[in-house]
Amino acid sequence: MATNNTVTVSINPSDYKILVVDDVMPNVLLLKVMLTNEKFNIVTASNGEQAIEQVRNEKPDLILLDVMMPGMTGYEVAQVLQNDPETKEIPIIFLTALNTSEDIVRGFRMGGSDFISKPFNKEVLIVRVKYQLSLVAAKRIILQQNEELQRTIAGRDKLYSVIAHDLRSPMSTVKMVLNMLTESTSPEVIGEEAFSMLSMVNTQSEEVFALLDNLLKWTKSQVGRLNVVSQRFQVDEIVVSVIQVFRMVAEAKGITIEVGECEKLNVIADIDMCKTVLRNFLSNAIKFSNQGSKILVSVKRDGDNFARISVRDFGCGISEEDQAKLFHTATHFSKYGTNNEEGSGLGLLLCQDFAIKNGGNVYLESVLGEGSTFSFTVPIASE
Repeated sequence: MATNNTVTVSINPSDYKILVVDDVMPNVLLLKVMLTNEKFNIVTASNGEQAIEQVRNEKPDLILLDVMMPGMTGYEVAQVLQNDPETKEIPIIFLTALNTSEDIVRGFRMGGSDFISKPFNKEVLIVRVKYQLSLVAAKRIILQQNEELQRTIAGRDKLYSVIAHDLRSPMSTVKMVLNMLTESTSPEVIGEEAFSMLSMVNTQSEEVFALLDNLLKWTKSQVGRLNVVSQRFQVDEIVVSVIQVFRMVAEAKGITIEVGECEKLNVIADIDMCKTVLRNFLSNAIKFSNQGSKILVSVKRDGDNFARISVRDFGCGISEEDQAKLFHTATHFSKYGTNNEEGSGLGLLLCQDFAIKNGGNVYLESVLGEGSTFSFTVPIASE
């Protein structure tokens, strides 16, 4: 039985409608006078069938329901209301002279929110009515805030998607032109300073394009518009192709990318998602490696059912405290690279999301000052 007399949310009684159900008319009139004096809107019913009809017609915010009535009992009325999705959320306070444990337990099982024993005390009745209605008010506030939050999130995701989509295409053109210019010229042709600036802009265009690509994919994934298209492929082949794309970026920083142990494993996964994860791992490895160091990429069997693709760098490493922040949206952690390259912190979240969607996961081993190994697993295809 509820005993908390605290009204959790301030209510305006005139905003709420209460249905009083009792087969004894003096009880109905007494309750009506008491609650009307408190400014509540009151409707009444004298039996179970009429109560159900009134609930569906009047849609009250609270029901004061007598238990012992001829025909349908209060428990039976409550059971009918509980079985109807449109009425099951309406709180019910049982009015009864029954006060055994069995009666109380049965009432709660039938969907009752509280019990008031007859003869009832006015002050107790009013407090308990206001308490139940304050819970109704609180629930409505939560539902309203949740709807507003969902609209805000939907608007944010749409904005992200539009920004990423509309900028990605022109940025792709800019990136391609800068790549061509960087490859077709040299410091001897345009001078050391101009070539250095061109290389810097080229690198930044790569980073911006990668960010937009990640942002677009992350948004689509979060709103359920990015589907996993699983297919069978040899994972070492995509590793080689992705490495080839990043060799020039690595060489610009004096870093070499080497392929270590590389088993020829057939996996079942989304190729584009796997490439996205590997691209992010390689991009981070280059970003956090020192000039003149190397990056080691490997593919090997992980147990009987998974292939593990790993990217190891020998750069600055990550502290244990920072490792705990990397794969959590709440912390949204990012660091500057060894050449002050900026990161969004979004790439690793996307990697984790894609790996899990494909039935695998992501893993990190790192020692501060010695380097890091980022890995992800994908299921091996059955023979």
